[in-house]
Amino acid sequence: MTQADSRAGGVLALLAERDQTLAVAESLTGGLVAAEITGVPGASRVFRGSVTAYATSLKRDVLGVDGALLEERGAVDAEVARRMAHGVRTVLGADWGLATTGVAGPEPQDGQPVGTVYVAVAAPGATPVARKLRLAVGRSGEPADGGAAAGERERAGIRTESVRGALELLYNELIENAGGQDREQTGGNGCLQP
Repeated sequence: MTQADSRAGGVLALLAERDQTLAVAESLTGGLVAAEITGVPGASRVFRGSVTAYATSLKRDVLGVDGALLEERGAVDAEVARRMAHGVRTVLGADWGLATTGVAGPEPQDGQPVGTVYVAVAAPGATPVARKLRLAVGRSGEPADGGAAAGERERAGIRTESVRGALELLYNELIENAGGQDREQTGGNGCLQP
């Protein structure tokens, strides 16, 4: 059992205790968060479904992310992640929304380097929160040992760690019960993140 597996189980247990539901919006993870969640027996008690909004236009058209925001900041942004989480919560009729957006590589996107990821949670009656993850890549943004195989390993690692980070944020928000507070989150390297 991986850390993400156990965290997914913990998230589902907390949601089931509260008789609440979850929906997921994914970009760079391309369905991996939903796969972790649905890999847990009994997930159907609380998991409503997911939207894989890989294309920026889907973030706007399906999840309701403001087109001007996407135009101004690009898809890799904390506010975009927050709005994705809120949008999927609304579209799929869930109590909680979880979202991922970022750059798995091999190239930078929207002016953001490879390994920049935002995860966000929208809780009932609370302002959505986002956490910025800065996931490891080799020096100067290149895969550590070069080559296509190394690039694919790096990309897979970024996506896997994004799943872990998203589930960790959701678990923490469930524990804190979101509380309706607009607050900052501490990122993976101890940096305060918006």
